[in-house]
Amino acid sequence: MPSRVNAPTTALASTCSGTVANRGSARRVPPVGVHTIDTGTCELVQDGDRWTVLINGVPSSSINLANPHQLDFGYMRWIAALAETRWSTPEPLKMLHLGAGACTLPRYLAATFPASRHVAVEVDARLATLVREWFDLPKAPLLRIRAGEARQVAEELHPASRDLVVRDVFAGDATPYALTTVEFAAHVKRILKPGGVFAVNSGSLDDPRGWRDEIATLGGSFATLAVVGEAAVLRGRRQGNVVVAVSDSPLPSQEFARRIHKSPVPMTVLFGDEARALGSFARHDRP
Repeated sequence: MPSRVNAPTTALASTCSGTVANRGSARRVPPVGVHTIDTGTCELVQDGDRWTVLINGVPSSSINLANPHQLDFGYMRWIAALAETRWSTPEPLKMLHLGAGACTLPRYLAATFPASRHVAVEVDARLATLVREWFDLPKAPLLRIRAGEARQVAEELHPASRDLVVRDVFAGDATPYALTTVEFAAHVKRILKPGGVFAVNSGSLDDPRGWRDEIATLGGSFATLAVVGEAAVLRGRRQGNVVVAVSDSPLPSQEFARRIHKSPVPMTVLFGDEARALGSFARHDRP
């Protein structure tokens, strides 16, 4: 994730390794420092029970070993709020997470929806193995981590097999182009169940064209559209994350907006035509 976009809300401090309590037993603290993975390096930084994972020097995930319901990144809280206002907790939901990292959001949603099932797709097989070793993640079948490329996995899945698809994939400071096109949106639409939701984390760095293209691409592919971000980001006054969510069924607009507006940071939530007005150009697969 881009460090200028996706930063935890509190300061970090490195500490030495030891043990932590884990469901009544002692568990070794994950090893601080830099570790080699398939796509470069993964660094672990510890602050008490919270760990921040940096991929090639860029913050990717923040996870609290003692509390699966702590989400430090704002965009994760927005997606979680969308799921919590869309579905009731007893529902046996199936969720696909494209981009796993430390599996912070899948872990949160697995704790919130105990009857749900999750597949998290991570292109870096070594990272997928390490986060299983390091962190208190739910076991399969509640949470499976699949090593693979996000688009290929999505294309292989059965139609109408997922309630929620989350795309949170970055290579450096950008989402791979192939995951931002009309054709990819069609693959996601195919695997969503009726009433399913597709939510993407779009970072705004040098300019807002990335998330504006996401709005045009996804807004033209699905019947309903929601956009959420800090007010200053959506006005182009600062950099930050923008979440674009789409469905072919109504989204819980009033309750979702009410949840988002409880943030101490001024937030904007837009729906329908008001959201589509922010769009720029729909992206298509390159020949």
